[in-house]
Amino acid sequence: MKRRRFLSNTLAVGATGIAISSGFVSPSLVFAAEESNTNPFAAKTLDDVLKMLNAVEAKPSTDVQIKAPEIAENGAVVPLTVSSSMAGVTGISIVVANNPTPLAATFTLPEGTKAEVSTRIKMAKTSEVLALVQTKEGLFSAKQEIKVTIGGCGG
Repeated sequence: MKRRRFLSNTLAVGATGIAISSGFVSPSLVFAAEESNTNPFAAKTLDDVLKMLNAVEAKPSTDVQIKAPEIAENGAVVPLTVSSSMAGVTGISIVVANNPTPLAATFTLPEGTKAEVSTRIKMAKTSEVLALVQTKEGLFSAKQEIKVTIGGCGG
């Protein structure tokens, strides 16, 4: 058992060192991720996430679309697609209001990339899902309620 733990720890330290030395991750970013007051993924309330993402005044837009089931039979795996027809989209974030950690995902899109992301999120219970789309003109949003059933017995 000690040999497995040693190998596991050695691989983890080695991978971190390679990521830092090759420039994929900088040490300041690694340490900043642990501070809960600067990491939106560590926020526990919807208001805190919106403040950290500077999204308190996001404008609702019909140019932001959420494609998700109205009823999810399994909250552990909820398929979700967010897309936008706006020009110059630089980022997309997905926030689940009633989750213990509301920020489910955030994507940075390089210039010229099609503004569409697909993922599977985990939902603790029935909640409103908020999609935030960042452009040069500001932050735009769309909402959709997704009902989570437990074992398909209703929600």
